[in-house]
Formats: sequence, structure tokens, C-alpha cells
Amino acid sequence: MKKIIGIVGVPPLDIIRQINEEQGKIVDLDEPQLSLSMNREAYLPQVYCAILRTVMLNAMNMPLDKIYIDVGPGKCDCALHVSTVLQHVLTIPVITTRNRDSEGFGYPICRSNLPLIEKIQAITQGVQSCEPSPEYPPSVATAGFWGVPPRDFALLSLFPNNTHVYGWTRCMENKTPADMELESSCNPAVPTVFFAQSFCAKTALAKHLAELHPKGLYVDCDVNAGSSARAKIEAFLELSRGTLAAPTVSTTSINNDGPGDDHAAG
Repeated sequence: MKKIIGIVGVPPLDIIRQINEEQGKIVDLDEPQLSLSMNREAYLPQVYCAILRTVMLNAMNMPLDKIYIDVGPGKCDCALHVSTVLQHVLTIPVITTRNRDSEGFGYPICRSNLPLIEKIQAITQGVQSCEPSPEYPPSVATAGFWGVPPRDFALLSLFPNNTHVYGWTRCMENKTPADMELESSCNPAVPTVFFAQSFCAKTALAKHLAELHPKGLYVDCDVNAGSSARAKIEAFLELSRGTLAAPTVSTTSINNDGPGDDHAAG
């Protein structure tokens, strides 16, 4: 019988390769896996990142054989604290990792013309494999999404198909989750929503980069995307139409988005 292995964040490729070779079934504990209310999660404070509360809800209610939880620069220090709780309350092995993989695998999905929901679903699914993403022809960006995959994927339906993906989500596809330079880079010509889950440490970086970006909007939301967050994004994207042009300013943190630079419609 296949072992069921829960993962949190992006464990190192050596770990993923080992699970693949052993034909284990990988379950992404960052994503909602169960039809259970978040009120069932009682181990973490309610004022805590909804992604990590989801991790706890999944881990406490799923038949898992082992959990690998990435901590440190590839995920966050809060994940380290969650691993401590899980080690105390579960009887299965809960193993912490610190992913410092530096070999880039590219990010064709991030630049593709797929709907944003499909992009991020494909990127999160790709963490379970050691293989690079399939090749997709690059699209011309008219919007950008910077940040982490939201707990509520419905938020992503607000964006046009040719939205390019930046931030930690792009680092996920590149299989280098601790690459701060890649995480902090994006195209200043593209109107970009800088998103982080409420109470996530990345809200500081999201807000900072949004303030540096010539066409940036900072948004955070908790468990679900409320009407206020949705309205902000819809208004921002609507007002940004027709304003794409080369920026007149640049900063040390906002720059072209890496090898094979992004291009915005002009």
C-alpha cells in the first residue's frame, strides 16, 4: 500500500525525489483538503496565518504516514513553530527541512496565457515532482500577481489570463523557494497586485514592494477573500487597463523579472 506523505511548503528536491522513487502519495497540507470548518482547528491562535491553520486542520484529520514541513527561508519561521506543535500532538514522524536548492528550473507557467487559477494549481501540483514545468508559449502581460498561493483560489478568478506570476509562487515553480532576489523582482511596467495571507510574515515584503512599484496594489485577506478585497482588485485592474507603458522610475527591488524579461502590452 502506498504511503501517504504530507508536505508543507516546498521540501528539497532530494526529499521529493525520494518520495517519488518510493511511489508515495504526496498530499499538499497547505491547501484545503477536507470539508471541515476552520473552527475545528484548535491548536493555533485564530489570529494566525490561515495557510498554517489549514496545515494543522489537515494534519490532525487525515490518515498520514509522515509529514515533511519546510521551515526557515524557504517557507517561514511560523512553519517551524507549527512543526513543533505537530511533533507534540501526532504519533507519526514530522520532519523539518530547510530548502536551499539553488538550481533554477524556469517558470514558463508563470508567463503563460493560462487562466490564473489554472496557473497556480499547476504550480502547486508541480511541487510534487522533480521534473520542470511543461513548456508554454509566453504571453504578453497586462497584469501581475505577486505573492503566495491564496487559501481562497476564487480570488484568482478576478485576473485576466495573461496575468504573470511573481513572488514566492514563481519561486515555487522555479523550485528555489528561498531565492529572495527572484521573489523580490517583478516588472514595473505591469500593474501588479501584491498579495499575502493576513498574519503572514510576507505581508511586510508585499506592502514594501507595492509601495516601490509604480503600479502596485497591496492586498491581504484571511481565510476567504471578502467583498472588500475583491472590490479593490477589480477596481485596480479596471483602472489599470490602457495604462501599460514603460515606467519612468526604477528601484533596487523592482526591476525586470529575470532572464527572458517579461514584456508588458504597450
